[in-house]
Amino acid sequence: MVAVYHRYATVGGRRLFYREAGPVEAPVIVLLHGFPTSSHMYRHLMPALADRYRVVAPDYLGSGASDAPPVGEFAYTFDALAELTLELLDQIGLGRFALYIQDFGAPVGLRIAAGNPERVTAIVTQNGNAYVEGLGAGLPQKLAAGTLTEDDLRGMVTLEATKAQYLDGVPDPALVSPDVWIHDQALLDRPGAAEIQMALLGDYHHNIDLYPKFHEYFRTSQVPLLAVWGGNDEIFVADGARAYARDLPGAEIHLLDSGHFALETHLDAIAGYVRGFLGRVVG
Repeated sequence: MVAVYHRYATVGGRRLFYREAGPVEAPVIVLLHGFPTSSHMYRHLMPALADRYRVVAPDYLGSGASDAPPVGEFAYTFDALAELTLELLDQIGLGRFALYIQDFGAPVGLRIAAGNPERVTAIVTQNGNAYVEGLGAGLPQKLAAGTLTEDDLRGMVTLEATKAQYLDGVPDPALVSPDVWIHDQALLDRPGAAEIQMALLGDYHHNIDLYPKFHEYFRTSQVPLLAVWGGNDEIFVADGARAYARDLPGAEIHLLDSGHFALETHLDAIAGYVRGFLGRVVG
């Protein structure tokens, strides 16, 4: 059994939680989680990679087991999450690393990568969007435009919405354990937690303004990139995966018969693609 360690570090006066596994001298991959979950989404992927890589999965401030100061005490933005996450990586001594980005992990990770291109060895994106083509119809378009109403935001942190993120686009919902949405919703239902995620959802449109910067980073760095994408995702649609090839002609793109949280149904396939990809580009 692979040992996965559960650790804390104090960054900017706040306690951040992270999971860690694998040899300390091995190449590093940092797993950045999406909404409405935490590093818990990587609980099975970490052991599948840790024989060969040092794997680190943090919880953002306000998520999972990290501190969650209320909205009135901390300004929750993606700029702030990226800054704190990078400070955490610095503090635990990660100089160079590959990034695995999913959902919210894309704007966090791509800020880090574009600002520190020399430190990022590769990128794996699992429904981590960076192109307008990847925005689904309805709420994702409003999210990108910054036109979500209070009712929209409230609706996005309900049990119904959390469950839908796991089941929409999955051909056989029986493959997805209800533990995942029960776990995530329990965290969302803590006092003040929903308001934190609503603040981040309200800030999301600023990420779209940075897309040109991210594209320029791709073109100038030609960072090795693997897309392992739930092709039935209605939030970040399959065209978002294909769009990476416009700026990164060497990108490796795989569309899976799954939805937004494809790790829940396609763990073995994703782990295999990631191991093969990192073995070729990182070692």
